[in-house]
Amino acid sequence: MTIRNLAAIDLGASSGRVMLARWDADRQKLTLNEIHRFTNGFKQVAGHDCWDLDRLEREILTGLTLLDNDSCRLDGIGIDTWGVDYVLLDEQGERVGEAVSYRDHRTDGVMTRVTAELGYKTLYRHTGIQFLPFNTLYQLKALSERQAETIAKAAHFVMIPDYFTYRLTGKLNREYTNASTTQLLNLENGDWDQSLLDYLGIPRRWFGTPRLPGNTVGEWRCPSGQAVPVIAVASHDTASAVVAAPLRDRHSAYLSSGTWSLMGFESDVPYNNETALVANITNEGGVSGTFRVLKNIMGLWLLQSVCRELAIADLPALIARAADQPPFSSLINPNDERFLNPPSMVQAIRDACRETDQPAPKDNAALARVILDSLALCYRQVLQELSSLRGAELNHLYIVGGGCQNQLLNQLCADICQIPVTAGPVEATALGNVGCQLMTLGDVADLACWRRIVERSFPTRRYLPRTFPEFSVVWQRFRVICTSSKKTENERLR
Repeated sequence: MTIRNLAAIDLGASSGRVMLARWDADRQKLTLNEIHRFTNGFKQVAGHDCWDLDRLEREILTGLTLLDNDSCRLDGIGIDTWGVDYVLLDEQGERVGEAVSYRDHRTDGVMTRVTAELGYKTLYRHTGIQFLPFNTLYQLKALSERQAETIAKAAHFVMIPDYFTYRLTGKLNREYTNASTTQLLNLENGDWDQSLLDYLGIPRRWFGTPRLPGNTVGEWRCPSGQAVPVIAVASHDTASAVVAAPLRDRHSAYLSSGTWSLMGFESDVPYNNETALVANITNEGGVSGTFRVLKNIMGLWLLQSVCRELAIADLPALIARAADQPPFSSLINPNDERFLNPPSMVQAIRDACRETDQPAPKDNAALARVILDSLALCYRQVLQELSSLRGAELNHLYIVGGGCQNQLLNQLCADICQIPVTAGPVEATALGNVGCQLMTLGDVADLACWRRIVERSFPTRRYLPRTFPEFSVVWQRFRVICTSSKKTENERLR
């Protein structure tokens, strides 16, 4: 009997997990269990929001050590994390400076200046990446302007998952899917864009060569002495989530729902034409030669921030009360930059409502309802943009990730987008991580085969659209609100 034991290390912006997958090739049976869970968040260093990499490394090692026993001989380890954030190393492989979070305010105003200097059309043609103020390009620009001494000490640039791979193996790797989030890769050749590195004044030797997922970087030596292969999976968490999404055909769209909502479709070719530019669509790297043509939406960060601020521990109870609230009483543009990292998310939402002559939500349930209604409307808007870009109707949405457990949001999405929604699997990112490992080891033939395995092994739930007569009025209200709040962003890019 052939059984593979695989560790999937999945780090998110608010939590991390070490998961154990067991794949029985003879019985075609897949199981996934959480071994170790831990929190993640910022720490303040010299006034900046930074990731505590040392603590995260200790948590990763705690989880892996729990798997170092006679009943579980690991066959592989894969690491995925969020995108855009990076670590600098010196010639000796030691960290230089802090790993500053993408939500830190050091990039405020930087995107405006960079796009003015380079030309946003030229930049988009080179990279095909969505203009977001925290992209790595703007982080490095802020660093070069404020911390020249850090630049002088650095010798290597690695993304967050590549840093932890380095810490486990001692080997440097630059995995392609996460590198593609930086807005520094050339869309045409998949390598670092030399003109952008020249603009930043950063040497090419820092970066190495981006490598596609599916290679063994090195080995981690267990406390017991076993050498375990560390495999470069699709290390951007969304890329791994898409690997496990049960997409059917070119009419399928996905929504990776979590702290961020990432809606898109899978494509063999990128889209960096004028239509994609106007819609601010991103072309990030996928597995098996694919592109993730998608748009970043602020997502459940808004609700998570409200819960943290108001010390709300029972999220299901809050959503149940939100379901009883009158729909569409007040709406916001979830992608308004004011919601990226405000001092008070509650106040930011109330202010946005007042500024658009809507009643400010007074209690927790009303706040949650504003967020969920607005997210579902935003999903419709993005789905329309994606359908127009593809030139084909996207008629089924597959929601994966932790956010797919939010039944109210799932049904709102089906109702407002007017298409069927399939929710699940919840653990799509970890499953995609595992799928990449098994494809690398030769146990699974290809992406389509892995998706069939996941679909057989993990439950999904289907939501059918309902209609309501007043929707056209609601939709028009939402579009006016978005146009108003996006005006300064569009002017800034131009």
